[in-house]
Parts: sequence; C-alpha cells; structure tokens
Amino acid sequence: MLAAETATNLAALIDPSRSMADPSSLSEAVHKDTIYITVVDKNQMAVSLIYSIFHAFGSGIASEKYGILFQNRGAGFTLEQGHPNELAGGKRPMHTIIPGMLAENGRVTMPFGVMGGAYQPNGHARLLSNMVDFGMDNQTAIDAPRCFSDLGLMKVERGYASQVHQTLADMGHKVEIPAGPIGGAQAILIGKDGVLQGASDPRKDGCALGY
Repeated sequence: MLAAETATNLAALIDPSRSMADPSSLSEAVHKDTIYITVVDKNQMAVSLIYSIFHAFGSGIASEKYGILFQNRGAGFTLEQGHPNELAGGKRPMHTIIPGMLAENGRVTMPFGVMGGAYQPNGHARLLSNMVDFGMDNQTAIDAPRCFSDLGLMKVERGYASQVHQTLADMGHKVEIPAGPIGGAQAILIGKDGVLQGASDPRKDGCALGY
C-alpha cells in the first residue's frame, strides 16, 4: 500500500485535462459526527486525535467509567466475499478516520487533521500542498477555498473565479457550488524556534488557544 509503485500506478490513472468516472461506492456512509483535536505541550510533545461515532448514537455503548460513547466503525464491514471490508476476525474496517502528523527531517513539525467524510484524504493532501507548494501558513492553507469530486459532482466552494468553474465544466465535470462548507480542519505548526502557530477552520466550531 505504501510502495512508490502503487502511487505511480494510481497517478497514471489521472488525466489532468478531463474528468474521471465516479468510482464504485464502497461501504462508507455519510455522517456528520466527527471532531478533531490537536495539542502541543511545552516539550513539543504532540497529539493528533480524531474521533467519530459514525452514526447519530454510535454503537449505543458507552464507557461506564468515563461516559464516552464508543464509535461503531464496525458498521463499515460487509458480508460480501472478497470485498476489502469483508468481515473477518482480527480485521479493522477501512474508513476515513485519519489523524495527521507531519514530520520533516525526523522532527514533528505539524500535527493536523481534516474532517469531512470521504474528503479527508483529499483534504490532507490539499492542506499540505497549499503550505509546501504555495507557501501558505497553516491558517491561510485551511481557509483557502476547496473543491471535491463526490458522487459525480464537482463541488466547488465559493471563492474560486468563474473561469475556474468554466474550465472544470469544459473538462467534463458537473460543477456545483455546495450549500455548506467542505470539511473542516485544525493544525498546530511547530516552528524551529519552538513557537507554536495554531490554526482553526472557520467552517466549523473550534478555536486555536495558546498558553
């Protein structure tokens, strides 16, 4: 899964000049019950935590000691033989919960996370690309408008020029401005001088606090 050849083969499927067919639906479900928290202490120990109960009441089971509701990502399993999420002992279901931790030259430089269901892996790549390829700070990278191809629609947040919409349409995308925001994110950039720079997405509840 992490082999360079795998990434090369997947990249070869992409044609920058035209849209791709919508991928086959797996066993993931739409949900809005995800939170992300990150913290860095005075010793630069970093925690990146993402939690989702998956459906409105999760598994329906809570910890007797802490009262925390257990998630039910096990709902992502399927009984279809040969499916990547086929139910079997010792397996965890494939899902979109991805707490991120950026490390450069052996040093953790930014714990971060992006929420938003299937948008998460795309959001991680976009956030880092905004910072690495376009030189944005972490807050600007989070604030930047997003787009995401989902269920045959290219959802494009407000903030893009109309020319971008037309270019996407010419490539074969069915462009739509979503009624709500695409995902949400939090991040803490750890400078070489030890200064912490927190960033919180205005698309969701949340804030960046310092000490």
